[in-house]
Parts: sequence; structure tokens; C-alpha cells
Amino acid sequence: MKWGVITLFPEMVEKALSFGVIGRGLSNGLLSLVTFSPRAYASDAHQTVDDRPYGGGPGMLMKVNTLRASILAAKEKLPAAPVVYLSPQGEPLSQVLVAELAKLSELILVSGRYEGIDERVIALDIDREISLGDFVLSGGEPAAIAVLDAVGRLVPGVVGSPSSVLEDSFSDGILDCPHYTRPEKIAGQRVPDVLLSGHHAEIARWRRKQALGRTWMRRPEILERQVLSDEDNNLLNEFIRESKP
Repeated sequence: MKWGVITLFPEMVEKALSFGVIGRGLSNGLLSLVTFSPRAYASDAHQTVDDRPYGGGPGMLMKVNTLRASILAAKEKLPAAPVVYLSPQGEPLSQVLVAELAKLSELILVSGRYEGIDERVIALDIDREISLGDFVLSGGEPAAIAVLDAVGRLVPGVVGSPSSVLEDSFSDGILDCPHYTRPEKIAGQRVPDVLLSGHHAEIARWRRKQALGRTWMRRPEILERQVLSDEDNNLLNEFIRESKP
């Protein structure tokens, strides 16, 4: 999968994505990344990339000409890529959306700075807006890094064990179950006996019940959007009974 990122801080994005499974994916060619800085298209000696907004008010906006030139350069390099602007006004990022983006062959992300970008640039050059959540960052780079990390790990071959991706939180619409490793006992707390039993069917049942129960306890709004099977409903009801004093 080929990525393009429009950013005033290309080193920030490139460095952050050079670690872990995403870094390995970039190294072995499963993923590729090219950055485009609006500063490269500035015509003045100071490489100005911001301008005052019409109507006054605090803050600056990204300069239209340099931003559009960098987007055009990215589209020439990645002609099949949709252009996504990372914005608090965008649709919320979810695992479903991540999986949709991971099916693309190319993707361009626009990282805003200052107070944002001119609305006409959004109308002319942006195909989609995505938000990381209901909060504001100092720039779009951390959001771009998060999006590409989430998308990249779903690209076949990037994560060594495909099953680990399928069992992540949200992969099937609910949170993941709790996990344990050695030693068996820590500060008086033991690993649940079922995980030591070697009984694979019982372990799978326990994990599913815990995942449903954890979602019920921590993110009940997620369960409200799910259509649970009779077996899942039985497991959830069993968890609720067992959780009562």
C-alpha cells in the first residue's frame, strides 16, 4: 500500500512510522511512504505557509497556494489515492473505517496546522474528512500517524500473525478479552484456571464471555449497536450474573 502525507513536519511522520511492524512493512516494501511539504512550494525567501483569515480573529490558516500545490504533487505521485483531510469536523475513525481504508492501494492524508485550511480547498481537493476524536491537536501529524499505523497493520503480511489482527479489539465489533502471561501468580492474583486447562473449547468460550462482559462494563454503547447471537446473549447474561456481589 502506498501512502502520501502532506505535512509541514515530514520528519515527524517519517520517524514515528519507522518503528515496529509498520517500520518493518516500510522496509520490506509492503508499505511505502512519501511526504510532501507545502514549504517546498513557497515562492518567497521565508517559505511562508500561513496567512491571515478573512474576517479577522485569532490564529492563522495554511496558505492556499502552497497547500494546493503540495496536494497536486501528491495526486500526481499517487493518482489512485483519495485525499483525506484530518479534521475535528470529520467522520470519527473506527475499526470499520480503518478496514475500509486498508483495502485501498493508495492513500493521501492532509495534516492541517494553525486554525486549519481554507474551506474552498476542502471543496476542491478533499475527498473525505476523518476525525481522531472529539478533541483538538496542535496539528494533523499525530492523527496521520495514528491512521496509518491502524491501517498499515491490516495490510496483508505487515503483521506476522494474521490471527492476532482478527482478534483485536473492535475487529468483531466488541472489545478484546483480558490476556495473561507468566508467572501464574502476581501479588496474590492468579491466572484464571481455564487458561491453564488446555481445553481449547472452554478457553474460547471463556474469552468470548469476557470480551462481551468487558464491553458491557466499559463500552455499553458498543453493545447497543451489535446484533448478538443467542449464544452470545447467554454468555453475556452469564457474565452479568457472575459479576454481581
